[in-house]
Amino acid sequence: MTAFFDTNVLVYCTDASAPGKQARARNLVARSGAAGDAVVSTQVLIELFHVLTRRQKMPPATAQALTQAYAAWPVVASDMALVGAAIEKSIRHQLSIWDAMVVEAATRAEARTLYSEDLSHGQRFGSLTVVNPFLA
Repeated sequence: MTAFFDTNVLVYCTDASAPGKQARARNLVARSGAAGDAVVSTQVLIELFHVLTRRQKMPPATAQALTQAYAAWPVVASDMALVGAAIEKSIRHQLSIWDAMVVEAATRAEARTLYSEDLSHGQRFGSLTVVNPFLA
């Protein structure tokens, strides 16, 4: 079952300031990655590099290597069709355009699960369900 990972889950894998979330994120990423179920988008990879280098002050070469490691998973590319569909989702579901891009990319990947702490846990978009892996 394909699982789409939002940026925040990947960021927690390296966030030592939140050890509980870090452990959960690492476990989830390791399991899904090993099973070949994990997918991301170009947007997620760009945001990941930005957060790692700007907020976590990770050396750029380290952030680049980590981002490239996640790029070994299937990656949904952003194109005008995805942007257009995301704009429609943003309007229809009152989502930020960034969240709508993630939802649309996950939908395009035919993911059943979207791991994110930015959207409402249990929220559904067709056959896609949002799961906040950090809820107790």
